[in-house]
Amino acid sequence: MNSSGKMSMLSIVVLGTIVASIMTLELIPHALAANTIANPSIHPPGTKPYGLTYGEWSAKWWQWALSIPKTDNPMDDDTGKDCNRSQNGPVWFLAGTGGGQAQRSCVVPSGKAILIPILNAECSTAEFPNFRTDAELRLCSKSGFDVVTNVDAIIDGVHLRGLDKYNTESHPFTVTFPENNVYGVAAGPSKAVSYGYWILLKPLSTGKHQIEFSGANVDYTESGTENFALRVKYQLTVG
Repeated sequence: MNSSGKMSMLSIVVLGTIVASIMTLELIPHALAANTIANPSIHPPGTKPYGLTYGEWSAKWWQWALSIPKTDNPMDDDTGKDCNRSQNGPVWFLAGTGGGQAQRSCVVPSGKAILIPILNAECSTAEFPNFRTDAELRLCSKSGFDVVTNVDAIIDGVHLRGLDKYNTESHPFTVTFPENNVYGVAAGPSKAVSYGYWILLKPLSTGKHQIEFSGANVDYTESGTENFALRVKYQLTVG
């Protein structure tokens, strides 16, 4: 092969390498955007909607949920009468249950994003005084999530996809338990850590919407004690 032939072959190899590199670079944003395309109505994991990560929003949710006395707590509400308790800021919090089912009807102001706690847990020093370190609280909050058997969310009849990517761990945060709180622990501040599956729904259009979410962790071993299931349906009026 003459020198011009060698140069032509070299050019082909170099061109092929460049094209392959470009294709690889093009695939990266497509891969990152895949979950956004699958669920365009919710903020993707790894983002900071309204300036906070999913983990930071989960901490905000627990601070909200555990600060409300049991008599008015949205987690113990079977109808939705308490869903507007202590709500403020750009994100509206929905509540799960302590286990079991609930059907609630709520009015949500327009323009609010909606944080949905599909399946979550937290551990605090008030509930577990023997756990003092962050590592102990983190392990406690994740206990049972290795036996998750169901995580599901349906927005206006559409099942969300890839929810296994929405598992979130918080940094340590402070919760303040009121008198007559949902856990029956001593009132006052406590350090806590949370873990779970969360989705942050972008603001819904004005009108009627239905949100349903469910989760379960079931240990099928003879010594299994981590058995929990919930299913919550919200009829929302946005406006």
